[in-house]
Amino acid sequence: MGRREQIGRGMISIFYRQGADIIVSQHETEFARIGKNNVLWIDLLSPTGDEKRTVEQFLGTEIQSRATAEEIESSSRFSENETAIFANTNFLSPADDEMTIDPVSFIIVGDTLTTLREIPLRSFTSLQRRIQARPAQFQSGWKIFLFIMDQRVDLDADIIELMAKETTQFSKRINQKEDINEDFLLDINQLQENAMFVRENIVDKQRLITNLLKSGRTPDEYDARLNVILQDIGSLINHTNFTFERLEYLQDTAVGLINLEQNNIMKIFTLISVLLMPATLIASFYGMNVKLPFDGWRFAWIALLCLMAVIVFAAWWIFHRKKML
Repeated sequence: MGRREQIGRGMISIFYRQGADIIVSQHETEFARIGKNNVLWIDLLSPTGDEKRTVEQFLGTEIQSRATAEEIESSSRFSENETAIFANTNFLSPADDEMTIDPVSFIIVGDTLTTLREIPLRSFTSLQRRIQARPAQFQSGWKIFLFIMDQRVDLDADIIELMAKETTQFSKRINQKEDINEDFLLDINQLQENAMFVRENIVDKQRLITNLLKSGRTPDEYDARLNVILQDIGSLINHTNFTFERLEYLQDTAVGLINLEQNNIMKIFTLISVLLMPATLIASFYGMNVKLPFDGWRFAWIALLCLMAVIVFAAWWIFHRKKML
């Protein structure tokens, strides 16, 4: 799920109709013999300058560079002109305890979809295989785009489910009081960061789908599918919010348990100090070079030890009766 494959450089894949089949070509020179209406999807993976310029000439519109796409604010990641729709979003991939960002740009001109990315994604690779295996399911670039978004929402749901399972494990550790320490709090904090990261990414897709529904260039026949994806995204946002709130509760509980344990330790030290204080006071008196009771008596030290023990026991009994222990 979302793991990176070996990175390649300068790769273009052109999917176009040829009768009832969908053919894939990896040479930009093929544009000269392919009709524009037959091209469904142009997938650019770390394209060279020549490949990018050839695609721009074929589409009749400029393609944003990756640096430009990454600098666009989240509120302005969707735009359109007289000929094309431009959309930018990020695909998340779990990497150890953190999340990695894989920016992907979409350009839709007519019924032709163009994707621009720098990182190989398994979701794209599996989609390319499915297109060739079941060409009847993909009659336009719009259907390919909807399939990508649908699949991406499913992958995001898997990530959220994984975070929910990790949250449940944290809850079990708290209930069993296992390893509730600083590292445990840091692990919860990292999971909170991931939850916020995922939520931000899902909200970004929510804006994208909403803008497509508002756009006059989106075919009406795809509105129902876009609305279903939008509802799924709304459910994921609610689930992410619940997971984040649960993590906050677990964090507060863990901090409370750590503070309670520290208070108990301080309570023990304080009790020992209080119990030994009278005995220490008696010992201090008899350490002075003055005339005191029992002075010179052979068994005075035994009597003093017994007196100290009685005082310590009496103090303990008083604290215990008042439920201060």
